[in-house]
Amino acid sequence: MGAAEDRVREAERELQSAMRAGDVGALGRLIDDRVIATGPDGRQFTKAQDLEAHRSGTLVIQDLTEEELSVVVAGDTGVTVVLLALTGVNEGEEFAARLRYTRTWIRHGGDRWRVLAAHVSPA
Repeated sequence: MGAAEDRVREAERELQSAMRAGDVGALGRLIDDRVIATGPDGRQFTKAQDLEAHRSGTLVIQDLTEEELSVVVAGDTGVTVVLLALTGVNEGEEFAARLRYTRTWIRHGGDRWRVLAAHVSPA
């Protein structure tokens, strides 16, 4: 595994940590403004919608455990496929789920990486 793969793996774990903490500032730095994202219900959402869900408390992640993580990098593009076990509250409803996230990362400003596309599905 090379340095780029290591850095994308670190960025993925930073994103997971920010999700768990509801850290809107960190999420804002790790998600590209142009992101195209699809949730487990098939609906698309924007960066602004994602950040607002965390900021407002509409989405609160109480526990997040990484079960699997695969990383591949080609040039300035990386892909992570991660299986997460999550518990929390979404729109007032408690949930527990195993979700598989596929994220496309792009190199941004040196060796920083940002999510450009994401897809979440039940696992």
